[in-house]
Amino acid sequence: MNKEKKFFKEPLTDTQLLMTIAIGIFFVMYLLAMAILRGGFLHPQQIFDMLNDNASLIIVSCGLTIVMIGGGIDISVGAVTSLVVMSCVLYLNKGGNIFVSILLALGIGLAFGLVHGYLISYLEIQPFIVTLAGMFFARGLTTILSVNPQKVDHEAFAALRGVKIEIPWLGYYAKNGNLIPGTVELGVVIALVCLLTVFVLLTWLKPGRNFYAMGGNQQSALMLGINVKRTRFLSYVICGLLSGISGYVFMMHTGAGNATNAAGMEMNAIASSIIGGTLLTGGVGNVIGTLFGTLILTTIKKIIVSSALNKPWWQSITTGGMLCFFILLQSIVLWVRAKLRAKKKK
Repeated sequence: MNKEKKFFKEPLTDTQLLMTIAIGIFFVMYLLAMAILRGGFLHPQQIFDMLNDNASLIIVSCGLTIVMIGGGIDISVGAVTSLVVMSCVLYLNKGGNIFVSILLALGIGLAFGLVHGYLISYLEIQPFIVTLAGMFFARGLTTILSVNPQKVDHEAFAALRGVKIEIPWLGYYAKNGNLIPGTVELGVVIALVCLLTVFVLLTWLKPGRNFYAMGGNQQSALMLGINVKRTRFLSYVICGLLSGISGYVFMMHTGAGNATNAAGMEMNAIASSIIGGTLLTGGVGNVIGTLFGTLILTTIKKIIVSSALNKPWWQSITTGGMLCFFILLQSIVLWVRAKLRAKKKK
């Protein structure tokens, strides 16, 4: 009985609280869209389409969440994703092997992660400057490879891209009476595997705890015996590797490459992480919240389209407004919690 009382009295951590708020806001927003706009929001396929379209964003957002929890930032992830897409498209179109193309994607992402991690962790250069340089470098290399759109023309890749998981019991009946099953692309499965892997890393493994400690207070982390330089280096390596995976998933979804691929993805990834409860100051965040942050952004875009507000600036304005709202909400929630904790101590 005492254990039960202790459990119910124990408050949520800042990470859990902000994640819970993000999840709650998503469900409220989606239920309101179902009630007011109806249309596609009434079909489970709408959720599947949101995941299909944003699988690569979810993966890259997971990597960015790790870096942000550690108190860093990486604005090169979108450019690295674009470089991976173009490199793999050109390689496959020259008759390359599909398994080698996967290794190429992982290698490019890992190379950027290693360089960024070394410069930031061991040479102590500002993360924003290093990753800004990495962004320009990756965009430049992408443009050198090709300025024209390139469609993948590879039989084995076409077969891989065509793999879809059907869920009949989550489908719906069309007007002609035919059952249209719910369909999920292979990229979504890869994204969810990456997300669960990062969740396990951050929740139960020692490197994950080190990320939180380093982002919360670097001096305290040093006093606890944590190798801060190595921990920061590892966060950028993982982020780079996930950017490589994101690029391949992006290519699997679109089946083509373009010099402007993934333009703005880094900003969307940062927004997804923040909306999901990750603080820019570090020490607080969770990839489950990041997933719902991505879904919130996508739901906003779907609502705007369903409301016939098709002008591109509406999405930018609404996204910016939501981002400001969540940053303000997080600040208020954490300020109130700090006040309550101070009162309890007295």
